[in-house]
Amino acid sequence: MHTNLLISDLIPHRPPFLWVDKILKSDETSILAEKFVPEDLDVFQGHYPEHPILPGVLLCEALFQSGALLISLLLRDSDTTAAGVPVITRVENAKFKRPVGPGDTIQMLVTLKEKFSGVWFLKGVLRVNEKVAVKADFSCTLAELT
Repeated sequence: MHTNLLISDLIPHRPPFLWVDKILKSDETSILAEKFVPEDLDVFQGHYPEHPILPGVLLCEALFQSGALLISLLLRDSDTTAAGVPVITRVENAKFKRPVGPGDTIQMLVTLKEKFSGVWFLKGVLRVNEKVAVKADFSCTLAELT
């Protein structure tokens, strides 16, 4: 595990749009990351005021950012001189199983299924209270941010 690296060293995301707090563990094929969902997020004022739920698109973003972290770690560990940052190119089979709300802690497990011609194919599972909340397959490629 890369305990000396900060998330900000690996991906360009920053608050308020950083959906990973810490990397719990990683290896050559997977990463387990975590995020505490603050109770005072502005999004809860409108989604939904009487029953606040974190939008599914933000849960997917937590998976995508975890995948970007995995790819960045793999690139750091390889002899590859690839340039750019991981960006989403496809999302498939997204399934939403249970809501996530204020004060929850989510864990994202992202596994590399295959790498082919500059594209990483990943599978993500997001859990809340040890139960599956979201599953999605997605792919990433590297892009230059200007």
